[in-house]
Amino acid sequence: MTGNTTRLASPHDHVFLGDNHDRNERRTWLVIIITATMMVVEITAGSIFGSMALVADGWHMSTHAAAMLIAALAYMFARKNARNPRFTFGTGKLGDLAGFASAVVLALIALLIGWESLLRFYNQVSINFQQAIIVAVMGLGVNLLCAWLLRDDHSHHHGHHEHDQGHEHHDHAHHNRGHAPVADNNLRAAYLHVLADALTSVLAIVALLLGSVYGWNWMDPAMGIVGGLVIARWSWGLIRDAGGVLLDYVPAGEDLPHEIREAIEVDGDEITDLHVWHLGPGHHGAIVSLRSANPQTIDVYRAKLASIHELSHVTIEVQAA
Repeated sequence: MTGNTTRLASPHDHVFLGDNHDRNERRTWLVIIITATMMVVEITAGSIFGSMALVADGWHMSTHAAAMLIAALAYMFARKNARNPRFTFGTGKLGDLAGFASAVVLALIALLIGWESLLRFYNQVSINFQQAIIVAVMGLGVNLLCAWLLRDDHSHHHGHHEHDQGHEHHDHAHHNRGHAPVADNNLRAAYLHVLADALTSVLAIVALLLGSVYGWNWMDPAMGIVGGLVIARWSWGLIRDAGGVLLDYVPAGEDLPHEIREAIEVDGDEITDLHVWHLGPGHHGAIVSLRSANPQTIDVYRAKLASIHELSHVTIEVQAA
């Protein structure tokens, strides 16, 4: 069936970054500066005063600083290339790619902690409890500050694009719409690295206190294994979630496809093909092909989807039954 076509001449962009993108980028760089400063202080002090505990903790912090650098560079690249036309759907998913890579690093750190802890069960080393406790408390304080800076406020995001295509009409429109709270996997990855460091500090403090009071030196490697397992669990959750976004996987609890069907499939209209995917923090794209015995105007279908705030880029194709 053929008919007249109408196009809006105004161009639109494909910026699907979260509202807090710039804020998160600044805070990530600040956390890197704090961590790197603490790392240099610990390594320098440890070398001067002959403290292996200080030196070891300093190099341990360097691994997390390097991992957080992945997040910071991802924020910067996504921002600078947000309007690069070579990225067909923008750079909103770059944070998920960075989060996935950072989660792999976190898994390796968990593996190293677990392996070193196992070795210490068989080759126990002498521990200067007082010095080690001071180092652990210092590290915990820095990590709690960094965790506070990297907290996710789950703010609402904005921005909506619609592309409607059909045998009878074509329409391109852009307007703002609120989005539901969502997680930023890039920020989540940086936060988990800081949290992992804080967890190891807490477990170390507990182990060292018990070791100094009761002489339980085995508590130190035991707590290391516990920490490694917890960090590995966090890493797997982030790998699963970020990897799912990269593969356009729709989670089992995602109601968006069902909401679209409920909104469109009324008055005899039937969706024949539906694709929903993640575009960035708070942004989803959808391609909706529907068949109708009585095709409506673009505004009618747009109004039906108006309550679904997560949709930022929609392509609708209408075919006469």
